[in-house]
Amino acid sequence: MSILIINIKELLQVRASNVLKVSGEDMKHLPTIKNAYLLIEDDNIKDYGSMDDCIAIIADKTIDAKGKLVLPTWCDSHTHIVYAGNREQEFVDRIKGLSYAEIANRGGGILNSAKTLQNTSEEDLYNQSIKRVINVIKLGTGALEIKSGYGLTVESELKMLRVIKRIKDELPIEVKATFLGAHAIPEQFKNNKKNYTDLIINEMLPKIANENLADFIDVFCEKGYFSIEDTDAILSAGLTFGLIPKLHVNQFNAFGGIALGVKYKALSVDHLEELAPQDIEALKESDTIPVALPSCSYFLSIPYTPARELIDAGLALALATDYNPGSTPSGNMNFVISTACIKMKMTPEEAINASTINGAYAMGISKDYGSISKGKKANIIITNTVPSYNYLPYAFGENHIETVIIKGKIMT
Repeated sequence: MSILIINIKELLQVRASNVLKVSGEDMKHLPTIKNAYLLIEDDNIKDYGSMDDCIAIIADKTIDAKGKLVLPTWCDSHTHIVYAGNREQEFVDRIKGLSYAEIANRGGGILNSAKTLQNTSEEDLYNQSIKRVINVIKLGTGALEIKSGYGLTVESELKMLRVIKRIKDELPIEVKATFLGAHAIPEQFKNNKKNYTDLIINEMLPKIANENLADFIDVFCEKGYFSIEDTDAILSAGLTFGLIPKLHVNQFNAFGGIALGVKYKALSVDHLEELAPQDIEALKESDTIPVALPSCSYFLSIPYTPARELIDAGLALALATDYNPGSTPSGNMNFVISTACIKMKMTPEEAINASTINGAYAMGISKDYGSISKGKKANIIITNTVPSYNYLPYAFGENHIETVIIKGKIMT
C-alpha cells in the first residue's frame, strides 16, 4: 500500500535519519519544507520534497493536503495508561484543600488504584485500557511507553504487563513496556519496606524476565516512597535482567536521584519539577534525557519543570503526558505542547521537537520514529487547515488533527 500526500502547506520535522535527538539551541529550530509532498510505501517513509519535484509519482492513494501541515506523530514516553477505574473523588478532595500527600496517607493515591486493579480481571483491565490507547491515537500519538506500578503484588504486576503486551500485539502503535513495581509501598509492607523491595528483586523481576514482559525498569525515587539506596538496589537488579533504567525523580524533592540515574545510564529521568544546580551539571555529563510532564503540574497545581534552565544549559528535553488516574487523567499530547508553551515558556519549535524526535529518544526508538526521514516508520499527522504551526499550541481548545497514519495505515 502506497500513499502520496501532495500540496502540503508545510512538512515539519524533516531531518536526516541519523539525528536521534536535539539539544539546547538546536531545539529552537524546526526544519520544514513548504509546498511539499510525502510518499509512504507500506509502513515506511519512502520519499519527500518540494512539489516542484513531485513528478510522475504513482501511488495507491493520493491525499491532497492543501492548506494543511504534515508532521510526525507524537511520541509519548511516560504513561500509566493501563489502569482500572478512576480517582475522581480525589480530584474533588484536592479542590477542597487536601494535598497529594494527605490523600495518599488516607489510603488514596497509588494504593487506591492498586486496590481497584487487584480486584479487576485481566480481560476487564485490557478492555478499559485499549479504549484509552485508541483515543490517544486519534489525538496524534503514534508511540507510547506504558508502565506497570498499579499492581504492587506479583500477580497484579504481571497482569498489567501482560495487558501492555496484548495492546502492543493487537494495535499498530509502537509500545514500550516499563516495569514500575517500585511505585509505592503496599499497605502490608508499610513497616517493612525492605521486604517489599526484596519481593520486587527476587520474585517479580525473574518472572517478568522469564515472560519477556518489559523493556525498561523504573522507580519512584521520592521521599516517602523509595530512597536513593532502595532505587540503587532495584536498578542494579533490573540491569541483571537486561532492563534499561528510567526514573521518576524530583517530583517533590531534589535529593540526588538524578545523579543516581546518570550513574546507571538511565535512558530518561522524568518529572523534574524540583531541580538543583547539581542536577543540571550531572545531566550535562550524560546521554540521559530529562522528560517534563506539564499536564501533571497543571492538574496538581505543583511547579512546572524549569524547561528554560534545562534547554539554556544545552540539554535535550522531552515532553510526555504522565497519563494516569490520579495526577494526569489525560493522554492529550496536544494539550501538553500548549501547556509547555504557555506555562514553561517553550517556543512552539522547542515543544514540537520535545514531543517528536526527543520523545522518541526517551523511548529508545528515535532510529525509527520521531521525524520525517527516509526509511523511518510512516507515523504521520495531517492537520486541519491552519495558518501555521504556531497555531497548534496557540488555539489549545481546538482539535487540529484531521488524519492520523500509523505505520502506513490510516487510523482516522
